[in-house]
Amino acid sequence: MDHRALKEECEAVGVPLNNVNHYWYKGKSFSLHVKNDGVSYQEIREDLLKELKAYSPKYKKIERKKSSDPHCLVIDPADIHIGKLCDSFESGEDYNSQIAVSRVIEGVQGILDKASGFNIDKIVFIGGNDILHIDTPKRATTAGTPQDTDGMWYSNFLIAKKLYVEVIEHLLGVADVHFVYNPSNHDYTNGFFLADVIQSWFRASPNIKFDCSIAHRKYLQYHNNLIGTTHGDGAKSQDLPLLMAQESPGSWSETKHRYVYTHHVHHKVSKDYIGVTVESLRSPSGTDSWHHRNGYQHAPKAVEGFIHHPEHGQVARLTHLF
Repeated sequence: MDHRALKEECEAVGVPLNNVNHYWYKGKSFSLHVKNDGVSYQEIREDLLKELKAYSPKYKKIERKKSSDPHCLVIDPADIHIGKLCDSFESGEDYNSQIAVSRVIEGVQGILDKASGFNIDKIVFIGGNDILHIDTPKRATTAGTPQDTDGMWYSNFLIAKKLYVEVIEHLLGVADVHFVYNPSNHDYTNGFFLADVIQSWFRASPNIKFDCSIAHRKYLQYHNNLIGTTHGDGAKSQDLPLLMAQESPGSWSETKHRYVYTHHVHHKVSKDYIGVTVESLRSPSGTDSWHHRNGYQHAPKAVEGFIHHPEHGQVARLTHLF
């Protein structure tokens, strides 16, 4: 074989000759096996560690003035699905990683603006809940369900990391933050890794606390409030009150107002059970092909938040619609 022919083939298809591992010549055409020059895990890891080492130690303690009328603000951008692809040609609306990021930033600021009339001494930020759309390089959920996707898995992971850092830094300018991570069905493993990265990033900040365990239900007490969070793909809604009582008995006995915020279904459901209100949250994410085909669309797209008074419980619901 004349290597000039191989060189001409590489020039024709735009592949550097040095990148060809091996090839076959099939009569009138070539079959080329080209080296993978994509981003490696080691490159991603080294870049991430470099950022963490250079940045996270710079956080200093923010001194807060105590308010005579404090409130807790729960901000819960639910089911963001970074990496989801929706095409307006089919479903009537576009959605991609860039739109996902812009909606979360806009939605969080919208909630803060609407909460500006309250004295906020604590912000509970709910993370996880399908922050990422897929969990495998094969563009599928943890269970293997194929998805329509925008971008590569590693790019979307870094986009989500940057988004969380930006949002949390903004929230820290308002009040101390309690970050709660909810494992979810689309990104059960990568979502956990992302939460751990965010916890590591802010490890030197004394103004933020993390609950990033793999537990599917989380609880926190704010004075006379017991607030639970879960993704919503596991235990049934009617079982959540008794689970709360069993899994957080001390806080249960010390509180009067109890709530569980759930996700997963992308639409609003709210019901008062005996002693506990269970409420599912809307999602800012768009409608993809599967949801459009099955008619699961037209629910309001939104980021939601809630104001809790130390003694009177949830006193306001805040909604930023898109």
